[in-house]
Amino acid sequence: MTLACGAAGRAIAPAGASRGSREAQDLRDGGQALGGFDVKRAVANVNHLIAPALIGRDATKQSAIDRALIELDATPTKSRLGGNAMIAVSMAVLHAAANAAGAPLYRYLAAGGPMRIPLPEIQIFGGGAHAGRRVDIQDFMVMALTAASFDEALAMTAEVYLAAGKLMQERGLLQGVADEGGFWPAFTSNEEALEMLVLAIERSGYAAGDEIAISLDIAASEFGRNGRYRFGLEGREFDSDGLAEVLSRWIERFPIVSVEDPMAEDDAVGMARFTAAMGQRVQIIGDDYLVTNATLVDEAAAQRACNAVLIKPNQAGTITETKAALEAGRRAGFGTIVSARSGETEDVTIVHLAVGWNAGQLKVGSFARSERMAKWNETLRIEEALGGAARFAGSAALSVMPGVSRPA
Repeated sequence: MTLACGAAGRAIAPAGASRGSREAQDLRDGGQALGGFDVKRAVANVNHLIAPALIGRDATKQSAIDRALIELDATPTKSRLGGNAMIAVSMAVLHAAANAAGAPLYRYLAAGGPMRIPLPEIQIFGGGAHAGRRVDIQDFMVMALTAASFDEALAMTAEVYLAAGKLMQERGLLQGVADEGGFWPAFTSNEEALEMLVLAIERSGYAAGDEIAISLDIAASEFGRNGRYRFGLEGREFDSDGLAEVLSRWIERFPIVSVEDPMAEDDAVGMARFTAAMGQRVQIIGDDYLVTNATLVDEAAAQRACNAVLIKPNQAGTITETKAALEAGRRAGFGTIVSARSGETEDVTIVHLAVGWNAGQLKVGSFARSERMAKWNETLRIEEALGGAARFAGSAALSVMPGVSRPA
């Protein structure tokens, strides 16, 4: 995106391996080329439909730009133009406007308001759709609760990551690297992953639960629907209450402070019941359940179906809709977590959104794969640039403050 003043902006759309049915849809070509994943149609839409509709508009009017995109597409899930085409253009406009203002994107977004460096949520083991479904749970992550800065949080987590890798090698459990950079494990049960994660925290020299805690992305829509769930690794089946009982036992036994999508996107009753039971103890995040949609966030708040929202720009399709979902979460008192996708790029826009919008939490994957490290490093650069003015969100950003550690 190039403006009349010469300022320019560039952005890249990510993709997700596990997707909510109500999120903005990528437009792919199908057919034989590139396994059907080619995007010539989406690019053609940018060049021949979107560009003529935006030429001559004011790039500083982001909501008007995004409204024009939404009206041009005119489908519920951005299936005509492609959510990938729309979010890339929307983010490129945002970058161009910030460059025209001569401001780093995070400052442009903050517009003089409060900013915080987010608490990172970092994957150690990958599973589910991110690792060939070798384990059913999609993400086993850690959060450095006692870190005083983002820099320190990364250093603490890096120690856990290294310790986990050594443990996996010692026990012959390492199969490779998952989509988001975490270890691709060969565990015999989902619970074994939790046990190994606690061991890694302890071997790294930290107290599990007091200094470093566990965060899970269950991604239950990937193995459940219509109130029925199946752990393929263990050959076990559950109804909503049965899965909730398993997760509740894990929360009792392990130092877990955050659980994402504990029930499937079609299980509103299960989500509300689990939140009623565990929502005072752990952060319960809606991802596939909310798909970065302000209306769904408002409904979830009314139903008390979760207490935090994951924010993914490409789920929404435009920056304006992304911010609306975050603000809906903030009105509800939810925790807000800006997140990457499993199919990521080197684009670092989401880091600036997390800082400039004062989200408090950031989830982009692990410590391997350059598209992940690009985002962690960008956050470090922002923290360094802010210097003494940098405010680290820390564990206070969680929607539920961690309590005492639980026995491993």
